[in-house]
Amino acid sequence: MYIIGIAGGSGSGKTSVVKQVVQALPSERVRVISQDSYYCDNGHLTQEEREQINFDHPSSIEFSLLVEHIKQLKDNKPIEMPTYSYITCARGKETIHIEPGEVIIVEGILIFTCPELCELLDLKVFVDTEADDRIIRIIQRDVNERGRGLDKSIRHYETYVKPMHEMFIEPTKRLADIIIPVGGHNLKGIDILTSKIKQTLNITD
Repeated sequence: MYIIGIAGGSGSGKTSVVKQVVQALPSERVRVISQDSYYCDNGHLTQEEREQINFDHPSSIEFSLLVEHIKQLKDNKPIEMPTYSYITCARGKETIHIEPGEVIIVEGILIFTCPELCELLDLKVFVDTEADDRIIRIIQRDVNERGRGLDKSIRHYETYVKPMHEMFIEPTKRLADIIIPVGGHNLKGIDILTSKIKQTLNITD
């Protein structure tokens, strides 16, 4: 089993990178684990309290469960990955059944802040994108997918996203084995990454 961590700032294009890597590999051999599924359950909070949740701080993630699940997959055991709603800030009743695979991709903005998780990763990739590009993507996502108005999205970025990125996410770039600038637009960087994975797994086109 080959476990890859893909991190980077919010709006950096991690999801696009992951999708392109997955498309380049045999689907039956790859599994994707999203850090976002492991946000702590805050469904009991009031709407006002939910708006104060700092999703960009490591304490917002139940890393103990995420690490336990990665260890289970390494032991060739299936897991039930949680589901999470940004609208309700609660975990869903449904889970996603995931069987072990030859390639496990763990993706999320904060995954490199957890030393125990980093120890389980065979390859660490950081998607590095300019702040201006990330801001635009973050605002578009907040408005279109997370029910925030424009003013709230900008305020949320200034209060939480920007300072947490500088404090927790940017410093983890030094832990990366591979850095991919400009996210999903860096086709050559993604090709190098997928070639490395194919070489490790003996996959021939």
